[in-house]
Amino acid sequence: MRSKLCRRWGWGVWLALPQAVQAQQLVGLAQMHAADTAWVLVSATLVLLMTLPGVALFYAGMVRRKNVLSTLAAVLGTACVVSVVWFAVGYSLALTPGTRWLGGLDRWWFTGLDYQLVAQQVAVSPMAPHIPEAAYALFQLTFAIITAALIVGALVERMRFGALMLFMALWSLLVYVPVAHWVWEPGGWLARMGALDFAGGTVVHVNAGAAGLACACYLGKRDGYGKEAFQPYNLGWTMLGACLLWVGWFGFNGGSALAADGRAALAMVVTHLAAAGGALGWAAGEWLLHRRASLLGLCSGLVAGLVAVTPAAGYVGMGAGLGIGAVAGLVCYWGATGFKRWLGADDALDVFGVHGLGGMVGAILTGVLASSTIAGVQGNVLAQAVAVVAVAAFSFAATCVLMWVTDRFLPVRVELPDEQQGLDISQHREHLGP
Repeated sequence: MRSKLCRRWGWGVWLALPQAVQAQQLVGLAQMHAADTAWVLVSATLVLLMTLPGVALFYAGMVRRKNVLSTLAAVLGTACVVSVVWFAVGYSLALTPGTRWLGGLDRWWFTGLDYQLVAQQVAVSPMAPHIPEAAYALFQLTFAIITAALIVGALVERMRFGALMLFMALWSLLVYVPVAHWVWEPGGWLARMGALDFAGGTVVHVNAGAAGLACACYLGKRDGYGKEAFQPYNLGWTMLGACLLWVGWFGFNGGSALAADGRAALAMVVTHLAAAGGALGWAAGEWLLHRRASLLGLCSGLVAGLVAVTPAAGYVGMGAGLGIGAVAGLVCYWGATGFKRWLGADDALDVFGVHGLGGMVGAILTGVLASSTIAGVQGNVLAQAVAVVAVAAFSFAATCVLMWVTDRFLPVRVELPDEQQGLDISQHREHLGP
């Protein structure tokens, strides 16, 4: 009876760990593929580079001088909090077999990797049996980190640091983890439906975009928003961050093949062309309306292209990748301007306009353009639409609830004098100096 309960609820992790791990999740070292392992480890490094310092610099360059350090601290602190949550329980609940809604607890505190060299065997995930599970879990961690870090762009310049850390811990566990399981674990309900998401169009970008919009709505507008110009601190930093994102995205999309093979190579080429298409699409929109193209627009456009091609990178050819990027550049330009004004929410750095809308465009176009000759799968627009709506609705609603819960324990918004002084001083007692 006890063994049945252990299998049912995952408690066997504590009661019969070595036997369970060796019998079910250890394979011979000779079965590991060295090149694939090396590529996944390099890809994990590249994806972490996207957040630290990529997203940090991209965001910090766009905020006002008095909030630069607080923005950097928010991204760095988020990466640390999510890392602990992920290895404590997030990985196990997200990417191990369980129900349609959530995984099991077999990898609670990543249990089992302490036994990875027993009898020349190594722990593996069922989804990547040719690489060590430590490499796979680390790679997936970097996706959890950047998803949460993207949300920072929607709430900068007005949220308390302590409340942000609590919120990020709750959000990564209660929002990111279920969505990752639904889409990426083969038993997840959206995966069973046939929804395609090669590297995170819905799991990362639609999810973060909807959450960012919810945070912006809950926190309200910054003091002076719409009444005075908010001058960005340093667009050179933003351009540097965007370029780090471009380079890191090769690991984001290419690494999602989980192998050093032709699919990874094609995904990288498609990714590169989508970034170029996105930048040119956004610049074309600016030129048509204002007869000029801005550096900020080029940076935002290339990110929009990268976002949109993420769900499709392993399923489409080069021409489709370029087209997805160009369409996303135009749509996200509208999302960050006209649509944003219509919404009226102070999504400070256009997390929903770029990542939310870009992810939606990419997810739907994946259903249209996915080629069975490239990936052996056929796109399904209806399944893609269901995934987009389900993830966006769940993320928005759950984020609102988690912001409310956080607010009950720690006030989420800074006081008006502290906001006017700037969060660098009021939250961290630091400043950039002369």
